[in-house]
Amino acid sequence: MNIHVFFVKTPLPFRSWFYFRQGWSVYFAFIFAAINTLVVTYFLAIENYPILKEIFPTFIVYITIVVTIGIPLLITVGYLHFKRTPAFRAEATVMVESNPFTSRLLVNSDLTLKLNTKLMELILKIAEGEKISKEEILAASKIQDELETLANERKSEKFGERGIDLKYIKKIDQT
Repeated sequence: MNIHVFFVKTPLPFRSWFYFRQGWSVYFAFIFAAINTLVVTYFLAIENYPILKEIFPTFIVYITIVVTIGIPLLITVGYLHFKRTPAFRAEATVMVESNPFTSRLLVNSDLTLKLNTKLMELILKIAEGEKISKEEILAASKIQDELETLANERKSEKFGERGIDLKYIKKIDQT
């Protein structure tokens, strides 16, 4: 297994480009869009309609009301997005499918749990002085074979190229 793949440093220009895009999209664009929306809606819409001008007599009052209502509303929408709708599940699925690091972590976690569970079973039996049955030895051998097969398949693949980990994940889902 090529563990060094996880720690390869990318060239500084690419890392900088990634950080720039994060700063732009998450912070600058968000703040700029919020200010732009407030200014445009107030000065182009509210000022031209007397009824709205009575509700929002000044720009500061408008900002105060919009922020007081908007922030809790947007927090609720964000919560619903992550916890109550299938939207985030779909995003997470796409991330696992498109990012070999994510799928590899998921597969490795599943294999580690399976292996540790079987090892603990066997250790506890030995500690209690019980004999390990042929079926238990076969089950442990099956896990060992599965690990060796996966490790050998991964050796012949450029990291994530053939989707070996995705195939394993789909196999887990079917069981």
